[in-house]
Amino acid sequence: MTDDLEPARRWLDEARAVVVLTGAGISTDSGIPDFRGPQGLWTKNPKAELMSQLSYYVSDPEVRRLSWQNRVRSPAWTAEPNAGHRALVELQRRGTLHTLLTQNIDELHQRAGIDPARVVELHGTMRRYACLDCGAGGPMKEALERVRAGDEDPACVHCSGILKSATISFGQSLVPEVIDRALEVAEEADLLLAVGTTLAVYPVANMVPRARHAGARIVIVNAEPTAYDDIADAVLRGSISEIFPQIVRA
Repeated sequence: MTDDLEPARRWLDEARAVVVLTGAGISTDSGIPDFRGPQGLWTKNPKAELMSQLSYYVSDPEVRRLSWQNRVRSPAWTAEPNAGHRALVELQRRGTLHTLLTQNIDELHQRAGIDPARVVELHGTMRRYACLDCGAGGPMKEALERVRAGDEDPACVHCSGILKSATISFGQSLVPEVIDRALEVAEEADLLLAVGTTLAVYPVANMVPRARHAGARIVIVNAEPTAYDDIADAVLRGSISEIFPQIVRA
């Protein structure tokens, strides 16, 4: 797979409309564990996946209390963008970054310097909260202050409804406008980079065959095999913060 490095570099240099799809793997070198990898949150603790199921979150107060404690302790609050995030800023500087589609909720792309207008957050953001009943929301730090003050399961101040992070849980509908935009930009790419994602979650994973059908080259960078390695033009394995900057040459 090291043979794919030079072609990937060349195709990226030649591209004029690069669409990037990122997953949890791009943030692991910033100290944020992924989910399904060898050291993933769900791999090491299968029960942790329950907290990502909307039905359990809504029906079980104990699941909500554990979820709020996990939010308080999340390493994402102190994480910094790594070399993989910064390499994407180089694409923006060149003027070839069309759109950055991300499954991540940590906002490290924006903190690295990516224009927020170019970022499509497919699964929302952990940095805000929302009420599941009335839709009211605000900065997550406000809700976490209530948890630190002793409110183990803070309720909405407007309607007393259930609060959660403004992220998409399993069993919760994706925002149609967000998915529609992502599928549209996938068809506008001349090169699609899939970075740090196993491409196992749909409909997000559909963006890869959608881009391929529209004529784009596909380059996949991930530590583990993905569902679409067989249709990619180049596949590179290993640490994303080490490999990805080698592809995106300054």
